[in-house]
Amino acid sequence: MAQEANPFESLQEQIDDAATYLDVRDDVIERLKNPERVLETNLAVEMDDGDVELFRAYRSQFNGDRGPYKGGIRYHPNVSRDEVKALSGWMVYKCAVVDIPYGGGKGGIVIDPKAYSESELERITRSFAKELRPLVGESRDIPAPDVNTGQREMNWIKDTYETLENTTAPGVITGKALSNGGSEGRVEATGRSTMLTAREAFDYLGRDIEGATVAVQGYGNAGSIAARLVEDLGASVVAVSDSSGGIYDPDGLDTRAVKDFKNETGTVSDYEGTEAITNEELLTLDVDLLVPAALENAIDGELAHDVKADVIVEAANGPLTPDADDVLTEREIHVFPDILANAGGVTVSYFEWVQNRQRFYWTEQRVNDELERVIVDAFEELVDACESHDLPNFRTAAYVVAIRRVVDSYDSAGNWP
Repeated sequence: MAQEANPFESLQEQIDDAATYLDVRDDVIERLKNPERVLETNLAVEMDDGDVELFRAYRSQFNGDRGPYKGGIRYHPNVSRDEVKALSGWMVYKCAVVDIPYGGGKGGIVIDPKAYSESELERITRSFAKELRPLVGESRDIPAPDVNTGQREMNWIKDTYETLENTTAPGVITGKALSNGGSEGRVEATGRSTMLTAREAFDYLGRDIEGATVAVQGYGNAGSIAARLVEDLGASVVAVSDSSGGIYDPDGLDTRAVKDFKNETGTVSDYEGTEAITNEELLTLDVDLLVPAALENAIDGELAHDVKADVIVEAANGPLTPDADDVLTEREIHVFPDILANAGGVTVSYFEWVQNRQRFYWTEQRVNDELERVIVDAFEELVDACESHDLPNFRTAAYVVAIRRVVDSYDSAGNWP
């Protein structure tokens, strides 16, 4: 599997591919391929033993033509400047493809959170929140959870910002606990939009998702919830994996029991009655639906030749390299892109932000109903663009829809020094 592909270059190539089907000036496209600003900072934080440790951290604000910057904060050893630039760009087009009024942002800290205590992580998070303070705000930039962050970290960031600003501003961040102004349905949102995209994709292709075989790479929040929800549709999840490896059962897994096992042991490996497989073997299983739900660059051009799935729905950000896209398009394997499939997270984050601003909170049923409407409408627009413009694949169609919306906002606002 490829790890060396530069995600920012992949994003730029995807934009260029879509731009060939649009009547947009080259200088405007160039603007849409680069972030407006990137914060790079070093956090000096005292550890439990009294030593001070430095952590590199980033926040990229890619484009704000359609609204405040929006995007998660991840804690991972591989966080880099180019990664957060790419992820903030994908957020721009993700928000545009589902037509919610946000731009794109992304942040991260170069850290392995498993190596630090909860008190150390709190101090690191609050230190980052202090650095973000001039950039973020309910109408400026609204962070959210991402890889290895969740409600706990979002609560710390909210509290730090509100304390320093001497205000109450629950909408400064999303993905919070319900007791801190979070939204019902937010935890399941990314997995739910993945399921909805898969359901619509199978219906569009004239296939029955009931009885379909499914493999899920990555069994964290998005992957495990997507697996459970597609199982509830009648599909058979035959393989799942995490960073330690994968498990396979041709008769189908009990997705809830596997999640319980992972919660207890920290891994899906050694789940009783299953065959051990590698992540690469999972990605090349002969299944009806493949859901990459881990990190970017999971499938490169070489591995794409061995993929046997009929349909791929991307729960992760950027799990296919551009070379892989070319191979899969040529092989007529249908790929439904991340900027639609995993847009449930940012969509329900938007709902959370709306509720925070109004101080009026919705039921989980209303959240799920509104999310379904947004994803189904966006899917139909993607299919219409693909068919009406005779586009080579659904990723290009998604970018055509998204870029057109961003350009329309930019053009209608005018430009001034």
